[in-house]
Amino acid sequence: MYADPETIRRILTSTGDTWAVVGLSNNERRAAHGVARVLQRYGKRVVPVHPKAETVHGEPGYTTLADIPFPVDVVDVFVNSRLAGPVADEAVAIGAKAVWFQLGVVDEEAYGRTRAAGLDMVMDRCPAIEIPRLG
Repeated sequence: MYADPETIRRILTSTGDTWAVVGLSNNERRAAHGVARVLQRYGKRVVPVHPKAETVHGEPGYTTLADIPFPVDVVDVFVNSRLAGPVADEAVAIGAKAVWFQLGVVDEEAYGRTRAAGLDMVMDRCPAIEIPRLG
């Protein structure tokens, strides 16, 4: 199981409040845009990571995780499954505490590597759906 309730709760409530959202741009039609807004409403600092490095929801963007000049707690991944594994590896490299693969983003090998590196991980779930359930 790639999304047990205990891990979901831990990531959303106690892992930390700085979330790098990989794939977040100013395109309001993309799911990342709305999910980032929900995370902000729940007190998370959302850091956009996108090749365009746009400022989104008031936060300056970065082209890669490695470019972020401060610690990141959770890396939320909105990229195609075939690109997600390297993002998870980058999350490990920058010292993130957790990785969250969005709905439809699945890479079992990346999940195994990330967990083996000691990070919490959720795959094929959406934090904007899960966080209101915590009550």
